Amino acid sequence: MNSSRALFSPALTANISRAACKGIYSSTATAAGLRASCAAIRPFNIPSQRNFSVSHRAQLEFFPPPKNLPNIKITPPSWPHPDFTEKQLKDIEVAHRDVRTASDWVAYNSVRFLRWCTDVVTGYRHDPNKPYKMSERKWLVRFIFLETVAGVPGMVGGMLRHYHSLRRMKRDNGWIETLLEDAYNERMHLLTFLKMAQPGWFMKFMILGAQGVFSNAFFLAYLVSPKTCHRFVGYLEEEATKTYSYAIEDLESGKLPAWENLEAPDIAIKYWNMPEGHQSMKDLLYYIRADEAKHREIHHTLGNLNQKEDPNPFVSEYKDPSQPHPGKGIEHIKSTGWERKDVI
Repeated sequence: MNSSRALFSPALTANISRAACKGIYSSTATAAGLRASCAAIRPFNIPSQRNFSVSHRAQLEFFPPPKNLPNIKITPPSWPHPDFTEKQLKDIEVAHRDVRTASDWVAYNSVRFLRWCTDVVTGYRHDPNKPYKMSERKWLVRFIFLETVAGVPGMVGGMLRHYHSLRRMKRDNGWIETLLEDAYNERMHLLTFLKMAQPGWFMKFMILGAQGVFSNAFFLAYLVSPKTCHRFVGYLEEEATKTYSYAIEDLESGKLPAWENLEAPDIAIKYWNMPEGHQSMKDLLYYIRADEAKHREIHHTLGNLNQKEDPNPFVSEYKDPSQPHPGKGIEHIKSTGWERKDVI
């Protein structure tokens, strides 16, 4: 009897009642799908009870880093981000690599289909021939949903190449590190946006399903044709570069007023080494767009190479370093990738 009273204390009963009421309220919003489950982004102090809302600082620190430990001072990122100049950020362009082979055709049309599916579930529309309005809420929904999936290819590809190296007892020639760094960078995009908004349970369920399906599909596809998979990611990053370019255009044209004076989260300022005076939301979008353009270059280039024999040109030393060549930065970025004859 005592244990029963302890189990159903008045405080716990009240919490359960509130949770049940909130669940009933949320179910009506999710009946129409993901778009209906996402609440509008309000001024950043107003609380919301819907499934996708602005997060308070206390909600965002799921696993705060340990502080004031006896021995550890700080845990720096495993892959420090290279510095970008303002000119390099502004020079990033939307580009498309022409479909040249049957493998390219499969990759490109797979991206087009997935793009259509993602547009539907995230409520995204950016057709210049039709009236539309992308709000701060819609952009954040799209960014978070995409970044949870964008970190999959690099991790899956790196894992499979790691296993292949162990199984064949051969060197990987530097591919694994670049693919893992690709996944790490995409995850940093996600962590940054999570400082601005907190997905609700329905959004998390959709992300779980999308990530589960995509991870397994990409795993099997990479076993069959790594070249096609890298081309697929290259086309996918073309769309990501385009998406962030549209977001920047909306912000600069005054269509996103809540972001005009918004400062970038601390995690972004530290990761990208954002200089003083260039730490706004607009600057953050420029940095992330440059990252996506870099991923576009990396995967289109890897898709041009001999998957088993060629070294990774992005971590190699060149006989004539004075000539433009692939690297970790974006000073010599090629939107459609480097051709094999130019780097190998």
